[in-house]
Amino acid sequence: MSFTDELLDHFRGKLKEVKLVTSGGGVFEVTVNDQLVYSKKETGTFPDPKEVIETIEKMMK
Repeated sequence: MSFTDELLDHFRGKLKEVKLVTSGGGVFEVTVNDQLVYSKKETGTFPDPKEVIETIEKMMK
């Protein structure tokens, strides 16, 4: 299952909108309400979907 699929499946019905914005060179960032959750550009590594999900859930509380 892809990173995006995991996020969509986990938050189905909980989020009003999910937007994927890509950039050159495989760089991407995950934001929630304009707050940065994860930046592949900064870390240089692909995120663990579970860690990103946990971070988003904490932000939603």
